[in-house]
Amino acid sequence: MGRRRSFDVDETVEAAADLFARRAYDGVSIDDLVTRLGVHRNSLYGVFGSKRGLYLAALRRHIEQDVRPHLARAAQSEHLPAWDFLLVAAVDRAPYDPEVAGLVSSVLAEVDEATGDPRATEVLLGRWLRARPQAVRHGEAADVPTIREAPETATVKEN
Repeated sequence: MGRRRSFDVDETVEAAADLFARRAYDGVSIDDLVTRLGVHRNSLYGVFGSKRGLYLAALRRHIEQDVRPHLARAAQSEHLPAWDFLLVAAVDRAPYDPEVAGLVSSVLAEVDEATGDPRATEVLLGRWLRARPQAVRHGEAADVPTIREAPETATVKEN
């Protein structure tokens, strides 16, 4: 008989989503996940199959819990969606991973549909990009490093 799982899968996926949002896929190693999540390597592989499997679980969780519940409010001018991980996934993984591209594309289409405006995602993206540096300046996002500022073992490809 196998050993009982000694970690909460939902908490692990949530913490992984935060880590992937901060550092992007290639900036997070399995060692980073093991250290930051406090989960044994074999347990991660046993539950998620691979780093990509955990990434997809984290992206799905982000979409279901952080993006979709707020679609109705997306058209409000004061609303700033919690899109950090979604946008990182769109830029970082979607060009190379058809499954990630499908997830990102479908949720962006849902935003347009929920608002009744085919350009809603463009407007919201612009709003998010303009507010991000301002939030950092005012300390609201100071604890969230950008991908280039990721600490320790993060590796970022320079073009």
